[in-house]
Amino acid sequence: MLNLDASGQLAALREKTISTRELMEETLDRIERLNPKVNAIVALRDRDALLDEAELAPAGPLQGLPMAIKDLAETAGITTTFGSPIFKGHVPQHDAPMVARLRKAGAVFIGKTNTPEFGLGSHSYNPIYGVTRNPYNTSRSAGGSSGGAGAALASRMLALADGSDMMGSLRNPAGWNNVFGFRPSYGLVAESAPGDMFLAQLSTNGPMARSMRDLELLLSVQSEHDRGHPHSIGPYRSGAERGKQRIGWLGDWGGAYPLEPGILSLCETALEALDALGHEVQILPPPVPADALWDAWTVLRSWAISAKHAPLLKHPHDLLKPELHWEIERGLSLRPEEILKASEIRSDWFRYTATMPVDILALPSAQMFPFEATLRWPDKIGDVPMDTYHRWMEVVVPASLTGLPALSVPAGFGEAGLPMGLQLIGHRGRDREVLALGRDYEATQDWVSRQPRLPSLA
Repeated sequence: MLNLDASGQLAALREKTISTRELMEETLDRIERLNPKVNAIVALRDRDALLDEAELAPAGPLQGLPMAIKDLAETAGITTTFGSPIFKGHVPQHDAPMVARLRKAGAVFIGKTNTPEFGLGSHSYNPIYGVTRNPYNTSRSAGGSSGGAGAALASRMLALADGSDMMGSLRNPAGWNNVFGFRPSYGLVAESAPGDMFLAQLSTNGPMARSMRDLELLLSVQSEHDRGHPHSIGPYRSGAERGKQRIGWLGDWGGAYPLEPGILSLCETALEALDALGHEVQILPPPVPADALWDAWTVLRSWAISAKHAPLLKHPHDLLKPELHWEIERGLSLRPEEILKASEIRSDWFRYTATMPVDILALPSAQMFPFEATLRWPDKIGDVPMDTYHRWMEVVVPASLTGLPALSVPAGFGEAGLPMGLQLIGHRGRDREVLALGRDYEATQDWVSRQPRLPSLA
């Protein structure tokens, strides 16, 4: 049953070929066997309580489906740490809006999925729960910050998982765990909350899944219209499919992005599958200098992080990871003219993407294959040194900077047997077109059926 996607499991529940209690029991048995090897699920709840709760799941599109929420989202009654020792015993009384939608849809929350401290860095480790490892090679990283979600999907401990994405945080782990991940247009998955609604538009929640139909199912729940959020453009509903699309392949951005060997060839082979379906794939020259996008991104990212997390500096220094200190201090040191210049670059890029000569931009989901899980972050790609903890993920910036919809699809495996993904990036607000292209692509490949060979699955 757990090898089925979420849609298959939900159909079995509706047809009563399995009960919600039995599905929960199978899920918890699998977690007991596999989670010690990958450390994807954290704050796991009591087994007996979950079995009872599964039988009482409310009616809805996700009725009775076991889910674990990323440990950056407030979840009522379940320890939510944000990967930080400061919040080690934090148990929220209320759900975040997106979490409340999943609960209302009938999902049964078994616990949380692991994430790096406050979501910083595309490697899921923290001082509370430790490192999440890649099911395809447990000596390697599962990515991040939705690494726990990606690893849980790949090892079939979960059929659906929520993610969030500021700087590739669901695209990178989707690629590294051989699953699908979608960063929606800003506003499609809206979260009403007090405070600013205009300046900080760099991050969003989104779905992760093992099939496109599951991805769209979860997105339809996550994107319920939020009357309290003026940017809300939900809900998502799968619509009429667009015809043949023009895809612009950006590769390594004219040599600006260092990439490990094998990544470009995997992505180009994936694009050939779309070309064979009649979509037009063309090579695009770099539309703007990569350094300009990077400079704008790092200024706006540090500024947003410092605005949100500066109060944490009152805590002892050793309770915060060095990368967070660096981001906060850098953000606090920025001058107004630097922030304005960054936003002007962002605006120029936004104007370009609104009038670009293609429907979809294509890039790899990451610049390297999963690295050793014992590292904090990779300090080089090949012979090219990385000057920050996140420079090795520069390839995700073009979508993040202006809130473009970006789908990571499985692109296959490198020589070492490690997965890689391909980003398909669309016009802002045209999420249906991006996901329709993803469905076309899914029909041409069967990468997801290649399961990890964890010892207890042998």
